[in-house]
Amino acid sequence: MALLTPRTGTPRRDAPAAGHRPGPGKLPGLAMAVGGVAVAWAVHRLVPAVPMLTAAVVLGIASAHLPGVRAAVRGAARPGLTLAGKRLMRIGVVLLGLKLGLDDVLGLGWATAAMVVAVVAATFWGTLWLGRRLGLRGDQPLLIATGYSICGASAIGAVSEVSGSDEEDVATSVALVTLCGTLAIAVLPLLHHPLGLDDAQFGRWVGAGVHDVGQVVATAQTAGPAALTDAVLVKLMRVALLAPLVAAVAVSVRNRGRGPVKASGKRPPLVPLFVLGFLAMVVVRTTGWLPGAALDLAGHAQELLLAAALFGLGSAVHLPSLARTGGRVAALGLCSWVVIAGASYGGVLLTT
Repeated sequence: MALLTPRTGTPRRDAPAAGHRPGPGKLPGLAMAVGGVAVAWAVHRLVPAVPMLTAAVVLGIASAHLPGVRAAVRGAARPGLTLAGKRLMRIGVVLLGLKLGLDDVLGLGWATAAMVVAVVAATFWGTLWLGRRLGLRGDQPLLIATGYSICGASAIGAVSEVSGSDEEDVATSVALVTLCGTLAIAVLPLLHHPLGLDDAQFGRWVGAGVHDVGQVVATAQTAGPAALTDAVLVKLMRVALLAPLVAAVAVSVRNRGRGPVKASGKRPPLVPLFVLGFLAMVVVRTTGWLPGAALDLAGHAQELLLAAALFGLGSAVHLPSLARTGGRVAALGLCSWVVIAGASYGGVLLTT
């Protein structure tokens, strides 16, 4: 609105308040996220055992602590990095639905489906209960439970969208789940034969017990194509449970009147739009309408979007703050890892 100058009464433009300068916008942060994705891709190409999404999180954390870069991460680049961590995550989760066809799930049989549901439920509720008993701050128990039980950082990002979680809680949870999933790439192949698993059983164990899709692929491929196929299918069955979990969290938030409700003054939808988009993509994949080339293109786009989002989330990690609760967070991560590994191992033995 135009204001009047004190002496002449002529209109003048609004001026910013004293001591306040307009923000730099979102472009610097988005550009930094793109650069982080490029470096993460290069790391994956040079060391294929390191998934690009894992590299993106690590690079995001590093950028927040490197001299000469951290000032930009906390200042000019922060709006764009936050946008990447939220909006791009939603789009990536929607495209994730194109990896899942109902026919693939049914092909594994109802016994395997029941096993996956049981493993997810045991891991989610066990981690949530223990996190609260340990006194972790904010939504960390909920987010860590989601990441371990469903699909790592992607699930954490999806749930945080409807729970209105603090950015630091999200970043800490992503860092923990990424660390444990990365360790699984090195540890689980060493247990393949000592645990008496054949290749297909090992693949199903990896699919039921490792967090992120990229980490599942990196771990299962060590046992050959049969293990990799079963691992991905079982993993995608866990991904399918993301939609009902997010919807349940949204209902809880709606009923308690917290999180996004306070910020906007409106109740959140019972099912968020990006979850509906995820389900729609599952239907599209099941119909077989899209050719293989389109699915491959969507898969690459989904990975790039999630990498940018995870770089943004990683850049919000503040290691000194994490260190203050590091013991409790590490204890929760270790216990949750043991729960999901043990439950999935027992489930595989019972269903194969």
